[in-house]
Amino acid sequence: MSGTQLETPVVRHSPSRGPGSPDVWGIYEPDTGSIQYVCANPATRKAALIDVVWNLDVQHYRFSTQSMDQVLDLVRENGLRVQWVLDTHPHADHVMASALLRARIGAPNGIGERVRDIAGIWAKLYNLPGTFDPARDFDRLFVEGETFRIGDLPVRVMLSPGHTLGSVTYVCGDAAFTHDTLMQPDAGTSRADFPGGTTEELWDSIQAILALPKETRLFVGHDYGTDSRDEPEWEATVGEHRATNRHVRDGTVREDWISLRNARDATLPLPDRILAAMQINLRGGRLPEPEADGHSYLKIPVDRF
Repeated sequence: MSGTQLETPVVRHSPSRGPGSPDVWGIYEPDTGSIQYVCANPATRKAALIDVVWNLDVQHYRFSTQSMDQVLDLVRENGLRVQWVLDTHPHADHVMASALLRARIGAPNGIGERVRDIAGIWAKLYNLPGTFDPARDFDRLFVEGETFRIGDLPVRVMLSPGHTLGSVTYVCGDAAFTHDTLMQPDAGTSRADFPGGTTEELWDSIQAILALPKETRLFVGHDYGTDSRDEPEWEATVGEHRATNRHVRDGTVREDWISLRNARDATLPLPDRILAAMQINLRGGRLPEPEADGHSYLKIPVDRF
């Protein structure tokens, strides 16, 4: 996939399949291969925004709200009312728009409660003790099995560690937002080599997701295309993954997958935004407080990775 901005965003609507099934829109962000989601209750028109991006130009360290604005335009065009601003985990490859969205539209923001543990790991890596306080920067810290509602549609939270130790999956009817666990079936699975991540836990998380009903629509966090596919994709059913996912289809041996995943992860560089993104995302998407000159500054650890 190209890292250049698309003139027209790639947006796809996955319509509700009936009572208890949400409308889902995916909005592709090409710089990081991220997919941002709008999950809406067709009856009440209430919606949750999931994993929305605050754009960072890493050549000039300037921020813009192009992706967030695209998401909010879609919300307005479809007559939706945002009830929740959600993230699945503190992202390493993009900066979350959570704090900006909460300020602009007044909806509460949420993430998994084990973000506290992730904050502890990264506070040591940055040598910033006491800096990150998820309870301050998120309105809800969801625990495993907790439920909340989008309108009258229940949403269940699944703890899905592996990519990070605090990643969560949101399951709303026949839609599950699986973040950086699975990729599309022709791409396989996501990496598990960031601080606190493990392939063993990622395997268990993927198996729990693939135990959902076969008709469940799985919406992944990223797509980078493949050698044979240029257009981004982000939706497939549990049944499709179990039949065709190149890494974890039915019959895959756990130890074989762990060996494959570890070998692949050992070849991957750090995402180019990670050292900025984690420092901001663990503040809920806020920049550090401005210093005396009115500017915010990021702290970059040297020789730690």
